[in-house]
This record gives sequence, C-alpha cells and structure tokens, in this order.
Amino acid sequence: MALKDKFQAKLAPMQQRVKNLIKEHGDKVISEVTIGQAYGGMRGVKCIVTETSALDPYEGIRFRGYNIPQLQEKLPKAPGGEEPLPEGLFHLLFTGELPTEDEVKEITEEWKKRSELPDYLIDIMKAVPKDTHPMTQFVTAIASLQKDSVFATKYREGMPKTDYWDPTFEDVLNLTAKLPKIAAYIYRKSYKNDEHIPADPNLDWGGNLAHMMGVENPTFKELMRLYLTIHSDHEGGNASAHTPHLVGSTLSEAYYSLAGGMSALAGPLHGLANQEVLRWIMDVKEELGGVPTKDELVKFLWDTLNSGKVIPGYGHAVLRQTDPRYMAQREFGLKHCPDNEIFQVVSGIYEVAPDILREHGKAKNPWPNVDAHSGCLLLHFGITEYDFYTVLFGVSRALGVLSSLCWDRALGLPLERPKTVTSDWIEEQIK
Repeated sequence: MALKDKFQAKLAPMQQRVKNLIKEHGDKVISEVTIGQAYGGMRGVKCIVTETSALDPYEGIRFRGYNIPQLQEKLPKAPGGEEPLPEGLFHLLFTGELPTEDEVKEITEEWKKRSELPDYLIDIMKAVPKDTHPMTQFVTAIASLQKDSVFATKYREGMPKTDYWDPTFEDVLNLTAKLPKIAAYIYRKSYKNDEHIPADPNLDWGGNLAHMMGVENPTFKELMRLYLTIHSDHEGGNASAHTPHLVGSTLSEAYYSLAGGMSALAGPLHGLANQEVLRWIMDVKEELGGVPTKDELVKFLWDTLNSGKVIPGYGHAVLRQTDPRYMAQREFGLKHCPDNEIFQVVSGIYEVAPDILREHGKAKNPWPNVDAHSGCLLLHFGITEYDFYTVLFGVSRALGVLSSLCWDRALGLPLERPKTVTSDWIEEQIK
C-alpha cells in the first residue's frame, strides 16, 4: 500500500531527528508549571509531542501546517464534490504531504476491503439494549474488535520494538475502515427500527456513512466529508487525543486506545457539548417564539449571563478567535441552508454574542467554538437524535489519534508517567 510505504520511508529520518533533539537539547526547558496549572488540569503545560496537528490561540488549528480553508482547497474531492475527502486528510496526517487523487483512491479502496464487520461483533452489538447511549455502544464495539488485533498477535509471537509500528498500522487501517459501518449500525438500530442499509461500493468513506445512515442527499454526503475532516484532530493535549496517547503508551492496542479516547469524548465538557448547545438553541427559539430579532437576542443573552449562566458554545480552552471549524460549518450553512430557522438563530447569536461577552468581561474568549454550530447542520438534514452526534465526532477523531498512535510506536515513545505532588508538598514549596 502506497500510504504504508510512504509512512515507512519517513520513519528513519524522523527517528533520527527525535534522537538528535533528545541527545543535543534534552536538558533545555520548554515549559514552566505554575501551581494554578497543577490544580487546573495542566492547562497550557508543554509536555507532550504530537506531530499531526497544532493549535495556535490566534491562528487556529493546523493539520501538518495546513489550515482548514487550505485543506478545503488542496485536498482531493469526490467526483462533483466541493468538500475535502477525509481519506486525503488521513494521508496528510501520516506523511505530512498532500496526497494525489490516486493515493486517496487507494485509501478508499483499502478501507472498503477491510470494512466488513465480523459476525461476533454483530452479535455483541445486537445484544446491547437499543436504548443504551450511542457512545456506550460505540466504545463497546471498538473495544470488542481487539479480539482481532494484529499487534496483540505479533507481540505474543515476539518482535523487535522497531517493528511495533507495522502491526499497529494494520490495526489502525482495520479499525478506521469499520467505523462508518459501526456508527451507521448503531444509528439504524437505535433510531430506525433496526433496519440496516448495506454500504455502496461506489462511495467513499464519508459518503458511505451518510448513505448507511439513510440520508440520501448529496449535500449531506458533502457535509459528512467536511465534518469528518475538520473534527479529526485537535493537537495532543485535547482530552480525546491525549487519552489514546496515554493508553497507547502502555502498548495497549489501537482498539483499547481508541476506546479510551472515545470514553473521554463522551464527557459533557468535551464531545457531548455539541448536543447540549443544540438543546439550548432550540430552547432559545421556543422561548422567543421563532427566529428572534437582534434586540430580542441581546436581551435574552444578557439575561442569561446576569442569571449566572453561560452562553453554550462560546469560549475555548486555547483559542482566542472564532474556531475555524465553526467558520467552515457556517460557510457551509450559508451556502446550503441559509433559510433554515435553526441556522438563522445560530447566525443571530454569532452576530451579537461576542460583543456582549466582551462587555460582560468575564469570558477569556468571546468567540464561538465548533460545538456552537455542528448540531444545527445535522438537524437540518433530519438527524434529530442529539445523543448520536458525538458518535459522528468520534468517527472523525479516530483519524487523528490513530495516525498519532502509529507515530508514537514508530518513535518508540515510552510509557507516560508524570510525577504528581500533594497539597502538603506545594505548601512546603511556597514556604
């Protein structure tokens, strides 16, 4: 496979580069930790290396150096489509190089060959009650596939550490290939009378997810391609990105690592935020009797803040500008569903909320994040089941964290084990 060959060709130079950095500059300090950071979730502490993406507070997310508008322009697209194919981003995350159309097609075909769900997994998914939360079903399915781990088999047989990346790569290809079918199976089982739709052999990875969910709308296929691209990675300190890195550092297989990451994504402060934002937006529309005027929104948002509540979807742990993922989805909405009332409410909030938050003065970042927008687009195309939204987020996030896992194996990164201290120790240091 061309992607595997190209990835392998980059390993030795990158391994030597890292070895040189550690040997020549390993004692140099790159971060200082405050007591506030120690108690505050290690916010901003520079202590993890992740090659696939980086998040700048003012420039936003860059995938291997490319921002989202550049990806939309430069990555190959489906025939007749305008949005980037996630397969192209997958190639970019692994290699740091923009792929050709042929390289993207090869990944699409490779995923198709590996996408069949084994009978035992179907049995497990059938056994889970359909009213189980979709993310619980998703994590269960991912972890269950560990039975077929190539890495686990090769590790038991014995192999040198320098080869760890190879079976990990195979596990990653096998797992990412199956995620759209797993997600669609969960959706159809939980919400569509357990009536399933087979994959279309002529469609790409993202297009097939839309098809298997049962939304036969070419524009929704385009939305899925965009959505699965822009949610794929968010540097290594993000909870759903860091967790697979941590789990993977124990040499747990890709399946355990991703299941851990998806468990982190399921938290209300992370991936579940998108559905919480949409619920709030629906409440705004209902309380104000439709699409509100600017003055109505201004009063409603001030009342929200003055009551001690927050404006959901606004603010970000790192960003100090509008989330580029928000803008990509906003541009998609302006083009494809400008008359949708929920989209209009989202747009109205975007026009007034930043100024209100700046005047209010307590928010570090008055700009919207990705969660402020994604729900309204999914709702526009009939995906009304809020609890499922995070599964779609998870399918995308797998691309970034699993490509990073392959690099972790290739670089031989060690077991992650930070030192912790007690409050007594901190008080002694202060003295």
